[in-house]
Amino acid sequence: MIVLDTPRLRLRTLAADDAPFYLALVNEPSWLRHIGDKNIHTVAAARAAIEQGPCDMQRRLGHSLYLVERKDDGAPLGLCGLIKRDSLPGVDIGYALRPAYWGQGYAFEAASAVVAHARDTLRLPALLAITGPDNVASNALLRKLGLQFERCAELTPAVPSNVYRLDFGNAGFA
Repeated sequence: MIVLDTPRLRLRTLAADDAPFYLALVNEPSWLRHIGDKNIHTVAAARAAIEQGPCDMQRRLGHSLYLVERKDDGAPLGLCGLIKRDSLPGVDIGYALRPAYWGQGYAFEAASAVVAHARDTLRLPALLAITGPDNVASNALLRKLGLQFERCAELTPAVPSNVYRLDFGNAGFA
């Protein structure tokens, strides 16, 4: 299901058929460094992770991480969407693109659409984001999207994360 459409991109819900791409993405060195090892090493494990993660979250909450596809050729570029983590008091934006697609404005384009969706469609009162203090590009992207640095926290023991926030002022859930 297509959720968001931008001039160059389509963001759609993940499906079991996306498992080979998902497997490659979560094992990229950049993913492992900045997000962590999800211990997904087979297509079957990727399929299960999609079902138990984004598909389940979409069914329960009406939002999740979405597959980012380039419109002109259908190439899957990465993920971008909304996540509700137990470690945070509200919904946060998450994104990761394959390195071949970095530096072309795709992350900003996809994330801008997700921010607008959170504010205008889902009517969230605020949006959170987390990233490692050393992830220069992600910290810059969050500021460019209008999120403000709130604090540094250890959401996972001994792993510091910068926590960002963007208040929308909408009535709704956090």
